[in-house]
Amino acid sequence: MTTLISASEQTLNLQQNRRRRMGLIFLLFAAAIWYLFASAIEPDAITTFRLAPGGPNSPIPPWELSGRNALNIVAGFCALLGAYQFMRGFGNLTSSMMWLIVILFAFAFLTWAASGKSLNLAGLMTATLVRAVPIVIGAMSGILSERAGIINIAIEGMMLGSAMIAVLVGSLTNIWIGVFAAILTGGILAYIHGVLSIKYKIDQIISGTVINIFAAGITSYISAKFLQVYQELNSPGIVKPFPIPGLSELPVIGTILFKHTWFVYTMFIFLILMQVGLFHTRWGLRMRSVGEHPKAADTLGIDVIKTRYRSVIMSGMMAGFGGAWFTLGSVGRFDEMMTAGKGFIGLAAMIFGNYSPMGALGAGLLFGFADSLQTKLAILKIPIPSEFLLMAPYIITMIALAGLVGKAQLPAAGGQPYDKE
Repeated sequence: MTTLISASEQTLNLQQNRRRRMGLIFLLFAAAIWYLFASAIEPDAITTFRLAPGGPNSPIPPWELSGRNALNIVAGFCALLGAYQFMRGFGNLTSSMMWLIVILFAFAFLTWAASGKSLNLAGLMTATLVRAVPIVIGAMSGILSERAGIINIAIEGMMLGSAMIAVLVGSLTNIWIGVFAAILTGGILAYIHGVLSIKYKIDQIISGTVINIFAAGITSYISAKFLQVYQELNSPGIVKPFPIPGLSELPVIGTILFKHTWFVYTMFIFLILMQVGLFHTRWGLRMRSVGEHPKAADTLGIDVIKTRYRSVIMSGMMAGFGGAWFTLGSVGRFDEMMTAGKGFIGLAAMIFGNYSPMGALGAGLLFGFADSLQTKLAILKIPIPSEFLLMAPYIITMIALAGLVGKAQLPAAGGQPYDKE
């Protein structure tokens, strides 16, 4: 009995410490908003946000606000959230409150950056969504694999290899066959990863690293030897944007959400299907059980090996779809190392999103926001090196993972090979 009471008290103390730690983080955000942004703005400075493309002649009037007053209100609201979190805590809503704090901090930064100037907020949000696409797809690829207990750091290599195959096949045939070839390439590379890590029980990190190195080498060789020499092999065309009739005409959100290529729309479809499938279907329950307790799942008649193979191959096919976006959905050609680490950033988004598709979407948008903000700040002539902006999402990730009650955890059997008894 004494042991049970002691364990209960220890758990309660941990919860209190985490609650107070998150409260202090909220208060630090509030102090940063006031000190870095509110106090740095002239009292009479006006910030102007344009809410639609088209320049000053846009039919939607710009949003003008007093920068200092707005930021004082935002800082005060964040301080109230921090005080409540410190004293009582938001419980299961702590993660949501953290996201709200991050959004408010981003708004405060934009208000400060555009003080006395004009910023096209709708254009920034549109660019954020576009730049988030490969990150969110990479995160979904990681979720499909790691929820079944297989660590997949080869997403970067799968994307890179699929991007090259998409261009090559698309140039020789057509764009849609190129997309299919990219998805197939991702699935083949994932199958290799599965054989190495599931059948031969090679360390999953090493297996993924081998695939990344192989993809980087083979794509660079083929690009230099063939694609750069024979331009007809590197000119597949590009998928055109498809404005959704009716929805694309909506004020503000029409431009942001409904004037993209089908890659963006398909990403949202995959997000919904994965969210429902993982947490509300038998398929998702079996996948998660294999990642958490494979022996228990095996006892109940679930084929652990086949489930893991299927999950890894689906993960690779998702990465292949993301690879096709880099070429057929973005620039219409292949360049060496063009994925630029987006697969690894997708893994960070997966962790930040707590291995949840919708959480990965939020994390991907955060990374995409930091990426798209660089261009906007150059236009506004803000004296901040763009490299510092790239650090922000990673810093936020570390803060969140350090304080969110330990919720962002790898599935219990993640990275562990399974021996059927």
